This record gives sequence, C-alpha cells and structure tokens, in this order.
Amino acid sequence: EVQLVESGGGLVQAGGSLRLSCAASSGFTFDDYAIGWFRQAPGKEREGILCISSSGSYYADSVKGRFTISSDNARNSVYLQMNSLKPEDPAVYYCAALKSFTCSWYLQSAVDLGSWGQGTQVTVSS
Repeated sequence: EVQLVESGGGLVQAGGSLRLSCAASSGFTFDDYAIGWFRQAPGKEREGILCISSSGSYYADSVKGRFTISSDNARNSVYLQMNSLKPEDPAVYYCAALKSFTCSWYLQSAVDLGSWGQGTQVTVSS
C-alpha cells in the first residue's frame, strides 16, 4: 500500500495563497494511480476537490480557477496550489491515492479503497 505524507498547511488571510505538498512512498507510479485532494470541514462530509490520473483531471466547481493540482514524478510528489483563499475553504486537507485510470472512479471509491495521508489543517482568517 502506498504511503502518503502531506505538508504545508497553516493559517493564511482571506485572499492569500498556500501550497500543500503530498509525498508518496517509493514504488508509487503515477501511470497506475489516480491521486488528488479531499477536504473535510467540521460537520461536513469529506469532499473530493481535485484529481489527476493517466486519463485526465478533475476540479470541483468550488475550487475551479483558484486551486491547481500538479505533480513531480521524479519526486513522487503532488502539489496543491491554493490561491484566492476564501472563508469557506478552511478544512483538513487530505491527499489520497487509488489504483485507477480515471478520476471518476477515484472520486467514487477513494474514501473506501484509497490510501490516505494524515491530513493537514488549512485555516483562513477574514
């Protein structure tokens, strides 16, 4: 099972930016996995917000135009660049990976079947 470690969370002012990192254990191959980011705010369900896979990518409407997912295959890492942060963005952000060629399957199944990092807290001050 792939191991994931997130970093980069913290406190930022509304309108500001933050970059989260997710490092995957050795042996992880981007060709075989879909990988992305979920977030969970207090009292709310875990929400899949971004995904990249060998067949494409997915951006939730709530983050489209503000958040960007990218990968560095050489470093086995995925990044989440968050710009124009809003008061509704605070949550624990999780990196998750699933053996899948599509983001649609990833979004349906990652909660039950995926490998997860420990999460990193993002707080936005107004």
